[in-house]
Amino acid sequence: MHAAAKAESHVDERVERAYRFAGLSGYSFKQRLAVRAAGFIFPLLIRAVGATLRFNVEGREHWDEAARGGRLPVYTFWHDRIFAGTYFFRGRRIVIMTSQSFDGEYIARFIQRLGYGAVRGSSTRGGVGALVELTRLVRLGCPAGFSIDGPRGPRHVAKMGALLLAKKTGQAVLPFGVNAERCWTLKSWDRMQIPKPFSRVRVRFAPPIRVPAEADEATLNAKREELQRALEEVSP
Repeated sequence: MHAAAKAESHVDERVERAYRFAGLSGYSFKQRLAVRAAGFIFPLLIRAVGATLRFNVEGREHWDEAARGGRLPVYTFWHDRIFAGTYFFRGRRIVIMTSQSFDGEYIARFIQRLGYGAVRGSSTRGGVGALVELTRLVRLGCPAGFSIDGPRGPRHVAKMGALLLAKKTGQAVLPFGVNAERCWTLKSWDRMQIPKPFSRVRVRFAPPIRVPAEADEATLNAKREELQRALEEVSP
């Protein structure tokens, strides 16, 4: 009985760690202030603008299919749609992979304030360990999400992370687009879109993509091309 309780406690700690702020001891005093400020200001901004947006969902049947029977879709989208997407999916405890960097830490902190979890790692740094941890969390009942061309591009080029997670967990990749009728476009690598207040926003889901557990490199590449086409279709 004691061993079972200990194992359950270990599972709970692993899950809760994804939703808890990480320590900032490795950062300078100035960086710690910046992380805390960003973690407070960005959620306020997203909530303030998001509350004025009028969302219209298309392809909800694909979302329902991917989530049927308690399954956990691997939510997948372009990085430039992250502002409105973060607001739309807030509070669902979706775990996102963030980079092991100063930028990644303040992103982790503000998405956690909006009801997300965070695993540190990216395609360029710490990605393998983060994917292993994300796989464990999905198996423990946490949904996962990928800004699939992040953290630094190339812009609108799908990477393998979501597909590898789908292969390891048996869950389906669910591509979606978040398209604001009116927005500001930043001069960032991804040309991030910030919806203008009171804009209409279309959330479009593509059919779920399933990856066999035995998928080889050729199959994964074919699935990546399928994901690329799906994201291009739902995110014009």
